[in-house]
Amino acid sequence: MVIIGLSIAAFAGAIMKLLGDQISAYQVAWFRFAGMSVILLPYLIWRYGLSGLKPARPVVQLVRGLTMAGGTTAFVIGAQTVDYADAIAILYAYPFLLVIIAVLFLGERANWSVWIGVVCGFAGVLLVMRPQFDQINTGNLYIFACAIIVSIQLALNRKLSIVSPPLVTAFAGAVCAAFVLTLLLPGSWQPIPADAWWYIAVLIVSGSINQTLLVFAFAHADASTLAPFTYFEIVSAVIFGYLFFDTLPTVLSWVGICLITAGGLYVSQALRVRNISRRSTKI
Repeated sequence: MVIIGLSIAAFAGAIMKLLGDQISAYQVAWFRFAGMSVILLPYLIWRYGLSGLKPARPVVQLVRGLTMAGGTTAFVIGAQTVDYADAIAILYAYPFLLVIIAVLFLGERANWSVWIGVVCGFAGVLLVMRPQFDQINTGNLYIFACAIIVSIQLALNRKLSIVSPPLVTAFAGAVCAAFVLTLLLPGSWQPIPADAWWYIAVLIVSGSINQTLLVFAFAHADASTLAPFTYFEIVSAVIFGYLFFDTLPTVLSWVGICLITAGGLYVSQALRVRNISRRSTKI
């Protein structure tokens, strides 16, 4: 489910990049989350009844919705000037940022082996971004901002997972994101070309499917078990980047992608070993 879900996510990201050339980033994000809300609503009511419409911790749910709206908008803006595979690779700075957030704000601890993986991952991100201070690509900065926002969103997910079913959280986030983006539409609305409606429909359906698959996947297995498979999204992004935009990563980008993947897998393994050690100590 994770491999299929993230492959579809990479496909949906490519659609968002295509739509970003035709309509505003706010419109792209609004259609994604408004459509997702409509699609998930019947299943949510069937599964949880009307109580599913009243999620726990509504303020935290609203903040999470803000992160979903902001992260998607930043990604669409940034992807306009960044090769698609590079954009997804930069986005994968979020696992390393999540470690930092967990240590600073959630009271978690990370040993030296985790920090080695974090440094390795950030080195890979820098290789993909290749910052040049005399000519900064603002698209890279938008994608990195998206990674920061996604890491905050995942930290909120940890808090909400204790008090709210994953599907309820996914629906609440989509509704909150759509509501916030609705407030921004009047000043950013652009006429929608006729052929863009097909892309919008595909985005709504694919985005909803990928979110649902990930919700169920992480509900049936530990995050540490699934984490290594999440990097398949980068592979999918390379494939869709070539099919949709006829681009492939440069040699330095390939090296950076390898470092990001290796660092992420190393962090995942280090955290998994630590968790197993903790359980053994408690037993």
